[in-house]
Amino acid sequence: MKAIIFSKLKPLFIPLFTALLIIGCAKVTNKDKDTLPYGTCEGCHTDYAHLQKVFSPDTAAPVGGCGGSAPHYEPYDRVIMEGDGYEAFKSSSHDLLKCTDCHNGVDKTSDKELAHSGDFLSHPSEQYVEKCGDCHGDIVSDFSTSLHNGTGQKRKVAMRSGLGGPGDFDQLPQHQIEGYNANCATCHGTCGNCHVVRPPIGGGGLVDGHKFIKNPSFLNACIACHTSRGGHAYLGIASGTEPDVHLTGPGYECIDCHTGAELHGNGLPVDHRYEYSELPECEDCHEEADNLYHDMHYDDFNCHVCHSQDYNNCGECHVKGDGARIPAYQDFKIALNPIPDTRSGYKMTLVRRTLAAPDNWEVYGIDEYTDFEAFPTYNYTTPHNIKRWTSRTQTDGACYINCHIRNDGGTLINKELYLFMDDLLSWEIDATGPITVDNALPSTWTK
Repeated sequence: MKAIIFSKLKPLFIPLFTALLIIGCAKVTNKDKDTLPYGTCEGCHTDYAHLQKVFSPDTAAPVGGCGGSAPHYEPYDRVIMEGDGYEAFKSSSHDLLKCTDCHNGVDKTSDKELAHSGDFLSHPSEQYVEKCGDCHGDIVSDFSTSLHNGTGQKRKVAMRSGLGGPGDFDQLPQHQIEGYNANCATCHGTCGNCHVVRPPIGGGGLVDGHKFIKNPSFLNACIACHTSRGGHAYLGIASGTEPDVHLTGPGYECIDCHTGAELHGNGLPVDHRYEYSELPECEDCHEEADNLYHDMHYDDFNCHVCHSQDYNNCGECHVKGDGARIPAYQDFKIALNPIPDTRSGYKMTLVRRTLAAPDNWEVYGIDEYTDFEAFPTYNYTTPHNIKRWTSRTQTDGACYINCHIRNDGGTLINKELYLFMDDLLSWEIDATGPITVDNALPSTWTK
């Protein structure tokens, strides 16, 4: 009897059972997708043992750069989602999106190759306009011209290559663009490099379980990229230097001074970072001190001329090949202001040697820049290694004793503080000669 009843009702049960199955799967997928065993993206990426079984070994050479070689994280350590950071991600608005909304690829499969197939993006913010713009439209719009997006560096590469500016970068030969992407872009990146993953030079991979970090990590993001200049100086790493007083005193991290308007850009193209309209200034916190030294020189040169320690200088860019022919080195140079239109208040400033050389791109098929002399090889600089008392501010009563050049029995004392023509390499003279101090100092100084 039961068999007869079931056979008559069977046509009704099958579609009902199918509908319940679909509804049940959809409910689990949307609400508890991280608990499914390897049938979803999160099912795989939350199981550390499973990631260790299926990971693919690295095939690319380790990233290196101005700060040395990047720290190494195993592939499975770079993609595991666990801990407090993962819990924070699950509680955030970003979890309302499906993994494939950002990463593309294929969801609901335990096949790793299928999941990562097609138009899969390991770093969605490489397409930040499409992937981030719907929710973060203003920031995305501004970021297109941000120096963190590489626009300043691309401008110099393009103009030294004989093109007009940053908008012409894409006109460079493809092999030179590939060289830029393989080297310079390891730091100049996209949204995710600050807010989700470490930049390649920092080792790559998730910083904290896929948590979206509103304020980028001081060490994992900022200093990972700014090691050789900002971080190197601020932490007092170099021999004979001390940490910046803003670190040892109030304990400031980068974003305490450098705001989103500066980091994301303001939507207007700028030639260099000193053209941003909302830069931190010493005067924001420090009123002009009433003392003899400030009274004499406050409008002559930037504060760093007196209050910086020696700082790291680039020798020559080591784009692939066997490394830099001129290694990085500690130095301190005062020169004529190389950007007087932007920093009009100073006659002299500190300058830092850059990593430019005529044959930067030789290993990428470009023998020499077409117009290397488009820019000086020393840039205006504001080292992040400030101290109240330096060798120039500890004067023992004579204000000039550690700054002015003076002849002491035929030896010019303090000459090493200034940039002269004889400090330049042969291929630097045309571009950088105009900012040297050879004809700008009192004649009595060098006699």
